[in-house]
Amino acid sequence: MSAKNISGKRIKLARLNREMAQIELCAALSVDHDIEMTQNTLSNIERGERIIRDVELIAFAKVLDVNPLWLLYGDKSPKFSDTPLRSK
Repeated sequence: MSAKNISGKRIKLARLNREMAQIELCAALSVDHDIEMTQNTLSNIERGERIIRDVELIAFAKVLDVNPLWLLYGDKSPKFSDTPLRSK
């Protein structure tokens, strides 16, 4: 089976770096961001078997205190312009 997300491994790495159990991360997502997630769902995310919604990615970044771009790209984050909108 091919991976359904590219952030799962880094979510797990950040969680372990903070010495958090999966159930603790699920609780923090619920309390701080009103995102209900079971331990099984988080496990599926960390294994790359479940898609991550954008609001979930931002919540993971906030709870784990990491840059959301790091969750997506790791240490090889591409450079983006600040905004796609140009003033006229």
